[in-house]
Amino acid sequence: MIDMVYRCEICGTESQKPAKWVVIHCNDAQLNVFKWTEEAAEKPHARHYCGEAHAQVYISRWFESFCS
Repeated sequence: MIDMVYRCEICGTESQKPAKWVVIHCNDAQLNVFKWTEEAAEKPHARHYCGEAHAQVYISRWFESFCS
């Protein structure tokens, strides 16, 4: 079986075995942040981030989209 390759949505870093990555599930009204699990990462529309700093970039952008 071929391992899935995940890509950070901010910097483009790729990994087949992410450690300490973050998964975000969101829509217009709700944002959920998860520690990395394959179950969370493989959900439809899951967003992948190589660490807390890059997840925070997305979270800030998500909040800004409602304030502008």
